[in-house]
This record gives sequence, structure tokens and C-alpha cells, in this order.
Amino acid sequence: MLSSGALPFAALALASVAKAAIVSYEWNVTWVWASPDGEYYRPVIGINNQWPCPKMEASVNDTIQVVLTNHLGNETTGLHFHGIEQLNTAQMDGPSGVTQCPVPPGGNITYSFYANKPGTYWYHSHNKGQYPDGLRGPFIVNDPNDPYSGQYDEEVILSVSDWYHNQSLTLVRNMLVTTNTHFQPPIPDAILVNEGGSPNMNFQSGKTYRIRLISFSALASALLQFDSHAMNIIMQDGSYIQQAQTNQLHIAPAQRYDFLLTASSSDTSNYPFLVSLDINRDFTNSTGLSWPFNTTGYLVSDLSQALTAREVVTAWDAVADDSTFSPYDSAAAVGPVTKSYVFNFNFCLDSNGYPRACFNNVTYIGQKVPTLYSVATTGDNNTDPSVYGQVNPVIYDLNDIVEIVVNNHDAANHPFHLHGHQFQVLSRPRSGTGDWSGSDSSNTYAAAPPTRDTIVVQANSHAVLRFVANNPGVYLFHCHIEWHVEMGLTATFIEAPQKMTGMTFPSDHIENCKLQNIPYQGNAGGATTNYADQSGYVTVPPTSYTGALYEG
Repeated sequence: MLSSGALPFAALALASVAKAAIVSYEWNVTWVWASPDGEYYRPVIGINNQWPCPKMEASVNDTIQVVLTNHLGNETTGLHFHGIEQLNTAQMDGPSGVTQCPVPPGGNITYSFYANKPGTYWYHSHNKGQYPDGLRGPFIVNDPNDPYSGQYDEEVILSVSDWYHNQSLTLVRNMLVTTNTHFQPPIPDAILVNEGGSPNMNFQSGKTYRIRLISFSALASALLQFDSHAMNIIMQDGSYIQQAQTNQLHIAPAQRYDFLLTASSSDTSNYPFLVSLDINRDFTNSTGLSWPFNTTGYLVSDLSQALTAREVVTAWDAVADDSTFSPYDSAAAVGPVTKSYVFNFNFCLDSNGYPRACFNNVTYIGQKVPTLYSVATTGDNNTDPSVYGQVNPVIYDLNDIVEIVVNNHDAANHPFHLHGHQFQVLSRPRSGTGDWSGSDSSNTYAAAPPTRDTIVVQANSHAVLRFVANNPGVYLFHCHIEWHVEMGLTATFIEAPQKMTGMTFPSDHIENCKLQNIPYQGNAGGATTNYADQSGYVTVPPTSYTGALYEG
């Protein structure tokens, strides 16, 4: 259901024909009392006093405007539009402390950006572990030039998520304690499909359905199988692929898949499909696996028949390997590489003995000044990584071909997401493969690598990613297990800082900083004359966690 400030469906349909349109939303962020799993009531964060949160929808070339007002009362907030590249609008990306100050209670912010690519996306709070409390929803960008147009009759959005009975603040506080020496994240209490609504889908004989699958999870992945009906995958994240057929699909937090399901002329029954929450460290390892949370949905062809059958999966051993998908345009790997960065991921302890997550033995520590504001206000010094404090800054130039290697030293799989870009996946070998060897010649790279924005790096293995630096801005690269973000598993990519010198920002964005006495100029600590002055930097993570609580 679209918000009251959105264009109606008919207007959106016309917008897809026109060259471009402005699609507007007016949203109040509010607390809602709900029981998504049907077992436990708790406060959740909704929009306009409703939850689940509404769908966003636009077409390629449209401009989207979201006027967001914070009515939570006790928490700050903000929005990130996951997968949207934010071409020339880096200030609209949304992570608090990075491209904006958080929006305080009573404050508002306007996001305005361009939908440059079609696909299945989603929006969510990017503010102190807040989105597992409910502030999230689907975001569809329709494609007037869809290469699969005519091959399906209807579209269906299918979301999957883990769910927690406690709010995020309590969960993270219980995680960030010195006794958590095993770096244990919060374990979910339930699985949600369609945010606790009906998982059932109409399935009329002779029709093909485009399923837009989105994971809203904070920790757990999910596995799906649709009875004897094969999934024909046509898109991953925001990138078309050459159609790939599978019976089993694994989706990690923040990932999306579009696939076609066809009801043949002989399909006249109701067909169960299984969604299993994957809380395993490595689902590809056959030992010690557990699937405590499962949901059965139905492809409904005949409402007069009972919905009692169950889909039984004895083994998740034929799961599609997304690293082998072929891009629709068969594009070759970009190159030659001009900047290369290796990120070794492991868990670590900070100087006070609290559990953290590290890239190259360094954990991310949020600073006083949002990083994008430091880029804009430190002049020629904005190419110096020391200006930004311990946000794991990575600086590269416009039009660089950037290669990112992630060596996962953990025994669990981790989904890594890049803001501002889709990347090519040159290599993502199986679990236990070990670190990247360091050279192209000794790795098996795809001739036409698949492209996406969130990739699962397998346990004790690695991934090699590439993209073209054609979008000046500040973009996070982080694990999309939300609890690991709160533990510091984040790097900050500062792309073409020279192009952002003197950049200005909307007055409402700056006003939110002023309302909270957050500095918005100078280096990471707020020094505006001597950028080498690091006296205001945050050098040790706080020993008490306040999350998104408003302390003004």
C-alpha cells in the first residue's frame, strides 16, 4: 500500500511511459504495537502509524522525493535506499554519521534522488541497529525496457526475515559485553515471510509470475524450495542475469532475487513451498546443521482445496551458486585494475576487552563529524585518510578501476554490501578455500562475472570484487549482518574527494546536526582550522551502548 503522499498506481503506470516523473512520499516515522510472528507483541517502527511499512515504487529515470518526519519521541532515525547508486546525490544515501546526521525526534529530512537503474531494492534505517525493529520496506524500480517483458503475467513481492522479540537496543547491549568472548550475535526468535502476513500466492494455470524476493534479515539467511516448480532466476540485486534455473535458492541478509515461476496447464492443485531460516554458520558444511524456524506457503490454484500439504526438504544440497550466474549483457571484467585493497576480516577485542569485528585488525569507530561533511570542508586535506579518524577510510580517484578482496577468516559465511555501486564478482570460491592467492593468474575468474551489490563470502574463504569509480561520494562497505555492523565490521570508501571539495548540503540536513549540537565541518573531531588536530577524535569505542536513543 502506497503512502498518502505517493502517486497512485495509475500515475505510476503513466510515469513508466513518460520520460521521467517525480514520485513523492510524505512519511511520519512512528511506533506501532504489533505481533509480527503472532506470538509476541512488541513496539515496532512503522510509517504513518502503520506496519508493515509501505512499498515504494517508481520507474527508471524518475526522481524520488521522500519527506521524512521523526515522530518516535525517544529515538533518532534516517533512511538508506539499499541498492540505489545515488548518482550525483551522495548526500542522500542515508547512513547516520556518514552522509548525514541522524534525524532527531520532531526533526525532518527530505531525500531526493534519481532512479538510474531498474530492479528490486529496499529501504531501511541505517541508524544504530534500528532496522531490525521494523523500519524497512520494498522499493521497486520498474523498467520500461525490461528484457524479460512478455515472459510473465503478474508480479509478486515476497519478503523474508528473521525476527526478535526484544528490541535492538537490548539485543546489542547484551552482545557488547566483555563476557561475550565467542562474539555471539543475537539469535532470532522467529521467521517472518511477508512481515508476518500471508505467504500464499495466487497460481493460475497457464500463468507465469515474477517473484521479487527480498531479505530484510538482521542475521539469518533463508533457503527456499517451491515444491516441484523450478525457479528461473532473471535478476540478482539490481542486475539482470541470463536466466538460470534452480530448485533451491539461498538468500542472505539484504540480497534480492527476481525469478519466474510458471503454472503449467496441468497445475490445478495447491502447491506448498518451504522457507527455512538459515541460522547455521556455514550451510554448505554438512555437519551440525539446524533449521528450527520454517514457514510453509502455498501456490494457490484452487481455493476450494485444503492448504494442508507440506513441502519436505531432506537436504539443502542443490542450492544455486550465484557466483556462477552470467550477466545479461555478457560484459567482461573491467580492468586493468588501478587500485587494489585487501580486507582481512576477523573478530577482535577493543582496548577495553569488548567484542568487536575488524578489517585488518581495525574496528570501525564512528566520529563526531559525518564523513561526507569532512570531505566537503577540509579542502585539499580531504585526500589524507588521517582527516577521517578510525572509520577505516579508503580513498581512490575518479575513474579508478577498484578491486576489493575480502579474506574471511571466520568459520561463518558473511554477506558484504557496497553502497553507491554494483560490483562484479570475479571470484567467490567455496568454504575452506583460504585467502586470495594475490594474482589473477592463479585464480579462476569468470570471463563475464556476475554483478550485484551484496555478496556472501564463504567461511574461511575469500571473494574478489571490482567496480569502476564513476560516482563521487562516501560509500560504506560492510557486512550486512546488522549486529556485526554494530561491532564495527565496516569500511568507508571515499571516492574522488577532490570532486566534493566545497560541496554544499540541504539546509534541513544541516539543521538536524544543529539541533543535536553535532559538528558538520572540519575533520573527524570537528577541527576547522588545523586539520591535523586529532584531539577531538573518538579513538576507543564507547563502553556503554546507547543505539539510536535520543539524548538531547
